[in-house]
Amino acid sequence: MKKTHFSLVLFLTVFNFLQAQNTKGVPPVIAEKDLTAYLFVYFTGNSVEEEAVRFAVSADGYHYYHLNDNKPVLDSKIISSTGGVRDPHILRGDDGKTFYMVLTDMTSSKGWDSNRAMVLLKSTDLVNWKSSVVNIQTAFSGNENLKRVWAPQTIYDAKAGKYLIYFSLQYGGGPDKIYYAYANKDFTALESAPKLLFVPKSEKACIDGDIIEKDGVYHLFYKTETETAGIKSAATTDLTSGKWTENDNYLQQTNEGVEGSGVFKLNNSDEYILMYDVYRKGRYQFTKTKDLENFTVIDNDISMDFNPRHGTILPITRSELKRITDKWGLPSKYPKINNNPVLEGYYADPEILYSNKTKKYYIYPTSDGFDGWSGNYFKTFSSDNLKDWKDEGIILDLRKDVSWANRNAWAPCIVEKKIKGKYKYFYYFTAAQKIGAAVSDNPNGPFKDSGKALISTKPEGIKDGQEIDPDVFTDPVSGKSYLYWGNMYMGVAELNADMVSLKKGSTKVIAVNDSFREGTYIFYRKGIYYFLWSEDDTRSPNYKVRYGTSKSPLGPIEIPKNNIVIQGKPDIGIHATGHNSVLQIPNKDQWYLVYHRFSYPTGIKMGDAGGFHREVCIDKLEFNPDGSIKEVIPTHIGVDGLK
Repeated sequence: MKKTHFSLVLFLTVFNFLQAQNTKGVPPVIAEKDLTAYLFVYFTGNSVEEEAVRFAVSADGYHYYHLNDNKPVLDSKIISSTGGVRDPHILRGDDGKTFYMVLTDMTSSKGWDSNRAMVLLKSTDLVNWKSSVVNIQTAFSGNENLKRVWAPQTIYDAKAGKYLIYFSLQYGGGPDKIYYAYANKDFTALESAPKLLFVPKSEKACIDGDIIEKDGVYHLFYKTETETAGIKSAATTDLTSGKWTENDNYLQQTNEGVEGSGVFKLNNSDEYILMYDVYRKGRYQFTKTKDLENFTVIDNDISMDFNPRHGTILPITRSELKRITDKWGLPSKYPKINNNPVLEGYYADPEILYSNKTKKYYIYPTSDGFDGWSGNYFKTFSSDNLKDWKDEGIILDLRKDVSWANRNAWAPCIVEKKIKGKYKYFYYFTAAQKIGAAVSDNPNGPFKDSGKALISTKPEGIKDGQEIDPDVFTDPVSGKSYLYWGNMYMGVAELNADMVSLKKGSTKVIAVNDSFREGTYIFYRKGIYYFLWSEDDTRSPNYKVRYGTSKSPLGPIEIPKNNIVIQGKPDIGIHATGHNSVLQIPNKDQWYLVYHRFSYPTGIKMGDAGGFHREVCIDKLEFNPDGSIKEVIPTHIGVDGLK
């Protein structure tokens, strides 16, 4: 959310300017900061048993551990026409959540000129794959003289809006050349007969093409075959134009024979790895580069507990890692996996709820990552263990569901109430610097807006600040429910029994010291009412949470001398920990703080944009014997689920 010390008039002036400058900024389908692991897809040798897809994983791109005891994860006899597959290439789709894999359909025992087909596979979870065999010779006329189809790979051609599959073909006694064809919509066949993609100016053979895009330029790495063998590269800005600029230098950093080059970008880095199969030695060589032209050997930094042949490496998220390791086991030597952030993507201002109806936990955040805090919808996420969270989708869309505002969907809160024997959920949210209310029968919605803003003006006597950041609290002593809100002031009003209107004359402002900025949150423990709030600006690395206590939900607030609830830990890259909610595990004195921070590790490098590229975390909340709050030390490891 946008937070400021300015008057509302100046705020709106600045805000509208920012909106005009940032109308296109939307969250990416996969935030780079969520790519925290790597999947290595490979085969192991020339026997039929070895010609199958295997998986390995890495936490850092340097140390790799096999999955499934280094046994195949797909049955070659089922997916191929020859009984064996080689040269697996894996790609994340343009939508961020669909995966494409292509394989050479071949058993080398039948000869290097024995295959005419490739295998196309598609998956949405990296575990379950749908496969199709594409035989070039039988699918397209004029291929009677085709001798072999090798090492297919896939790339998304943004210009065509299609997936381009490229591979080497050899006809008769001619040289291998790299061809391409677009896959059909279902990724089960080719749309048309192959066309020439690339042949080097030497007109000699080339195989094992691998393309990566960097700064609008496509870089093709390939192996020369009949001249001095090795890895070379060429570049273009248009994949199918035929206009390539070739680099005459050999790129391998060894005198041994090499093939099967693969390039991938190291997560959260400007560095790339070029690796290639040193096939006569049964090992890989890894090199590092920033410009895709100059390469440094890093073999001493690399380890594997397997011997791969011609494969590819795909950066993956924590949830993707969990899916494949749930299926094939987490290697015993794999480093401990962090649980913060708990949500992948950019989210902020988290509200957490335990639902007595579903017996699950729910997080209701601001949808973040939009330039200028310009998000316009709300989502929710569910969990039964505080560790694994399911995206339940959009529960309220300002553009479709709210008549009185269509922008700036910020900082929601929720309460569960049992009314006439049935659970109801009352959801309060910020929209266009006003506060609305919506109702549902279920914690994951859909929610129906009340039809008007619940709060649209400042309390009497307040001149600065914004009507944002609602918090709802039901007093366990009186049973009354209160709505709190405000930036630069803490407003409160009692809710009527309908929970979508305010009791007339109940609005007041609760005095807090100068540390108060926004993000009020109230909870009750052992006779004490705790008031939490955020200090500073959400764009500031020093954004933090403070607290005070009271004997009443309406104040006055007493502020302890040492009243920091949580603040950043710059030495481990954690900044701007703020705008929290609090969870008590039902019937237990077990508490958790749910908060947002700058996205790690990228947010601190973004300047002001770090304030709208935030992520949600959970850490334990503990108390001293006198009831005071122990300062929460933010962590990357987070909460290891509920036991």
